[in-house]
Amino acid sequence: MANRPWKPVTAGKCCTVEDHVVIGNLSRCRPSRADFSKKLAELTSFRRLKSSSELSSPGSARFNGDSIEESGRFGAGLYAFQLNELRAITHDFSNNYLLGEGGFGTVHKGYIDDKMRPGLKAQAVAVKLLDTDGLQGHREWLAEVIFLGQFRHPHLVKLIGYCCENEERLLVYEYMPRGSLENHLFRRLSSSTLPWGTRLKIAIGAAKGLAFLHGAEKPVIYRDFKTSNILLDSDYSAKLSDFGLAKMGPEGEDTHVSTRVMGTHGYAAPEYVMTGHLTTRSDVYSFGVVLLELLTGRRALDKTRGKAEEKLVDWSRPYLTSSRRLRCIMDPRLSGQYSVKGTREVAALALMCISSNPKDRPRMPAVVEILERLQHLKDMAVTTGVWSSKAASPIVGRNAISAKTKMERENLANGRRRVVSAKLA
Repeated sequence: MANRPWKPVTAGKCCTVEDHVVIGNLSRCRPSRADFSKKLAELTSFRRLKSSSELSSPGSARFNGDSIEESGRFGAGLYAFQLNELRAITHDFSNNYLLGEGGFGTVHKGYIDDKMRPGLKAQAVAVKLLDTDGLQGHREWLAEVIFLGQFRHPHLVKLIGYCCENEERLLVYEYMPRGSLENHLFRRLSSSTLPWGTRLKIAIGAAKGLAFLHGAEKPVIYRDFKTSNILLDSDYSAKLSDFGLAKMGPEGEDTHVSTRVMGTHGYAAPEYVMTGHLTTRSDVYSFGVVLLELLTGRRALDKTRGKAEEKLVDWSRPYLTSSRRLRCIMDPRLSGQYSVKGTREVAALALMCISSNPKDRPRMPAVVEILERLQHLKDMAVTTGVWSSKAASPIVGRNAISAKTKMERENLANGRRRVVSAKLA
């Protein structure tokens, strides 16, 4: 990887106070490479960031040249890697090992053995190489280390370690073999689609991850909840990834955090887009959008569709209050193999989550409770006769018996014809 010139985030202007992230005496506005490396080596601790619009951590950590040493709960179990080690395990960040690419940079697969660090087991990993020329590279790196170094949960992707060498910023995560939910829903990784039961399992796991963040001692607002940030392990258990835009929630008597609007079109709550006021209910709105994607198999924002169908929330909202209408927008790839009652409940929940009034949206623990009640429903649409499709439609009642009898007679007649043809031959 060639060395790239260190570029400032802004051309001759400092960042606004609102978006200022401080590490020791270093601001987000990047100094020269030499000055940055020198000052980074002199740091003794992360400064506690007290503004609600800044990143913060409940403990402190210090750079000792090789690692972030644990102090309190921060940075527990994180390993410091050298750049040449990460080059080696990814074959110099080869395209053959590329897992994905986004605004943050690239993600490559690697494999570490149990001899690399004491106590570190042999395993596949995902190495995120942050784009230090980008607007968010360094800040994302810091946010990931702070939040994932602080939290551990079955439905949050595990951060194994990091690399902070010269201007390079890298992160090492557990490898998620099934990739992202986005890939499974929209990019046709395989000829098969995600079954309804698996979609529900993914929704429950993602909801538990958000509920954990919102229920922390100091609530965390995820701010970028979407299908591409929901990763799946070998059992399709969902884990939230990419905490680069996460924010600490309001403190004291504050009702919201005021911040620059960031996130992804189609998922961001309308009040946040309009005012910049961020709350945990903003995440709930985004969760509702993902529920709609799981129901319909459509993207939150799809500009390839007509104007009326471009925005999933606006297009689907009129269909969510009726079972009869809901089946018209269900993902056709499910072929009716879904619970009628289950999808009706999920649609009703999604409608609450995307309410234009944040106070009408449920809290995530309530969302988890609702979804978990739906796991064992077996009333499949294809067996109850409510699913309809031109490609394949279930036949019920007397018509089903008549059709079956007719089919059996036709098969019998065809068999007799084959026997006669064989004798004549």
